[in-house]
Amino acid sequence: MYMICKIKGIVRIPADKLGEDLEDTAKEILRNEYEGRFIKDLGYVLSIFDVKVSKFGKILQGDGASYHVTKFSALTYMPHDKEVIEGEIIDVKSFGLIMRSGPLEGLIHISQVMDDRVNVDVRRALCIGEKTKRTIGKGDRVRARIVSISISGSSVKVGLTMRQPFLGKIDWIKEDIEKLKGTKKEVKTVG
Repeated sequence: MYMICKIKGIVRIPADKLGEDLEDTAKEILRNEYEGRFIKDLGYVLSIFDVKVSKFGKILQGDGASYHVTKFSALTYMPHDKEVIEGEIIDVKSFGLIMRSGPLEGLIHISQVMDDRVNVDVRRALCIGEKTKRTIGKGDRVRARIVSISISGSSVKVGLTMRQPFLGKIDWIKEDIEKLKGTKKEVKTVG
């Protein structure tokens, strides 16, 4: 789930940056510190914006930097159990598919790819359904549900499934919807 978080803290402005615009300097420091990282209580920090810095700072003995109270907003993404996400298959392994959705990477274990026995061709980066002959591979757009989340410090591991209705490769979902539409038309004309 994407969220905008309001954060209050202290930013250290190095002595060599004290003559520059305070808010621009603080924004640059905060972006370097937060953006692109996973923070346990916030999630993945995607962007820092709306930085407000107190004009008055404190200087600590032995440190030429100035410390300022700062308020800013952060656009974050925190994965949630049972959340449905869309993304792209970025790798095919013998044990499953690796999917990327925004900043998140997750594993779709081979048993969770489809309701069919799946054969994996790692050389061609492809999974093939034994009965359905449906294929899925690197570069395909998919929809999956988060079924497990493991957070350890700044590391996140996510388990995904596509073995539920209207999940899987986007092309499969479109095919299944068209089949349902055809079934509804047949039911209407029968009666």
